[in-house]
Amino acid sequence: MSRRGNCYDNAHAESFWSRLKAELLDGGSFSELEEAKLEISHHIAYYNAECCHSAIGYRSPNYFETQLQTTSQFCPA
Repeated sequence: MSRRGNCYDNAHAESFWSRLKAELLDGGSFSELEEAKLEISHHIAYYNAECCHSAIGYRSPNYFETQLQTTSQFCPA
């Protein structure tokens, strides 16, 4: 839930959408809506499964989440 006056509440989501626009949509266009949906879903899958992120030790988000769930006593796997 967003807190009034906290500029960091949506920082991760804003970063994702900024990267999506820069990497996938910058200067391009799609001929139809279905093509756009397909490309965006492929990009999201790549971003979560393969793309390494420096904030989580150069691991993919999926790998990081799996490791967190298997090592945390608070998140049952």
